[in-house]
Amino acid sequence: MTESSTEILVVGGGLGGVAAALAAARSGRRVVLTEETDWIGGQLTSQAVPPDENPWIERFGCTASYRQVREGIRAYYRRAYPLRAEAAASPELNPGAGRVSKLCHEPRAALAVLEELLAPHRAAGRITLLTGHRPVAARTDGDEVRAVELDDGQGGRHTVQASYVLDATENGDLLPLAGAEHATGAESRAEYGEPHAPETADPANLQGITYCFAVSHHEGEDHTIERPADYGFWRSYRPDFWPGPLVGFAAPDPRTLEPVVRTFDPNPDVDPLDVAADQSADAGDKELWGFRRILARRLHRSGAFDSDITLANWPLNDYWLKPALEIDGYADAETVRQAHDEARGLSLSVLYWLQTEAPRPDGGTGFPGLRPRPDVTGAEHGLAKAAYVRESRRIKAVTTVTEHDVAMDIVGPRGITRRHDAAGIGSYRIDLHPSTGGDTYIDIPSVPFEIPLGALLPVRMRNLLPAGKNAGTTHITNGCFRLHPVEWNIGETAGRLAAFALDNGTEPHAVREKDDLLERFSALLDSTGVERRWPDVRGY
Repeated sequence: MTESSTEILVVGGGLGGVAAALAAARSGRRVVLTEETDWIGGQLTSQAVPPDENPWIERFGCTASYRQVREGIRAYYRRAYPLRAEAAASPELNPGAGRVSKLCHEPRAALAVLEELLAPHRAAGRITLLTGHRPVAARTDGDEVRAVELDDGQGGRHTVQASYVLDATENGDLLPLAGAEHATGAESRAEYGEPHAPETADPANLQGITYCFAVSHHEGEDHTIERPADYGFWRSYRPDFWPGPLVGFAAPDPRTLEPVVRTFDPNPDVDPLDVAADQSADAGDKELWGFRRILARRLHRSGAFDSDITLANWPLNDYWLKPALEIDGYADAETVRQAHDEARGLSLSVLYWLQTEAPRPDGGTGFPGLRPRPDVTGAEHGLAKAAYVRESRRIKAVTTVTEHDVAMDIVGPRGITRRHDAAGIGSYRIDLHPSTGGDTYIDIPSVPFEIPLGALLPVRMRNLLPAGKNAGTTHITNGCFRLHPVEWNIGETAGRLAAFALDNGTEPHAVREKDDLLERFSALLDSTGVERRWPDVRGY
């Protein structure tokens, strides 16, 4: 067992964790940042998910540092890739020309940009990065966390003491370790009066996880993988609310729940520069190849690439049969292990089905030329290194954001719940995927929202802050808070808050409670590019 100390410990190197570490380091504070995998970046990298963002993202609606990441990714492609002149000159270059995002790209591009942002702070000794480390215990004293014990994955343990501890793990893993009050799954309708909440609380009702995978297509070649052991199960499995087998092109429209048959046509001969990505106008999910395409061959000089690369994060490979989170009385470590094994098996089964049985536009079956791309995802078979986690444990917070604060049907299309302690902004539809409780999609319009500082403050713990999807939301409102720019904003604000508290000899709760401190902290956020108020925009 080894021990060290720092000013701010950020546990979890996903988007929120990186944002928190950068914010604290840019404030002049010493930070230890840990990450369970060997890639920082979470959703953008190890989970391989292009950014889900609001429709106004190119003009406003995110922090300045998040915009720096976005523009860094575009600069990476302009610098390193053989782009056509028209593509390179486009100020809103979409490297994959995917319809889910205005910035679809490969995971390694985001990884390179995030590592570049950390580099000067690591060189200066302000940030120490520990990859391959996961939290296994926390040492507490009353309402404070004194230290966190980390497993290095090689049989060793390392304990880090810190003045402030930020939980940026994908599952809110520090909350139970530290004994912090938290929620999981779905609250009852009675608790907050949310119209879309169930009548009875279900702590184990979690949105499904997804093991994304990347593929290219090479006509005339055969890249068929070995038939997965559980293929028979997944090929015949049909959820009650599904129009056919889960592994198939027929699936509900998330917004209307009407059955829709998706199409799949690899490497279409359309100019990627003509592709529009605006989910407020069109969800873009009906044609699967182009939905989450992350490299568009026709954006580049002729002959540079013989195929696009697309990412499978589709209705077909969402997994929700077991909770992928340990919950007392509902799911233990073995249940979680099984869930992840089955989720990986589902994604491999989808890939095998695509290669062997999927209907082709020409009337045939199977696309054996689909080539898994482990070189893109950095993991075996082209699956992502980690599951795409949509729902985490959530702190019991001073302020809990509920459906009444963000749902368009309640607030009105131009309504915004104004927060005196606004610490950022976000916007996305309330987008819940099918869940372990047997629920189908809940995908309803929402309005742009302000992130209250109170949602980052636990009801009791004084030096433990959430820095990701574990902020003070409900099962319902998590559906619009869980996306990339919001997670980054929460992490960035948490990092600034911890540094501000150290600078001023105070604590985070006092920053919200005392007008002079809140005014100074809000001014700090403004000066560092954290947008806290929306202009006059309509929800979607």
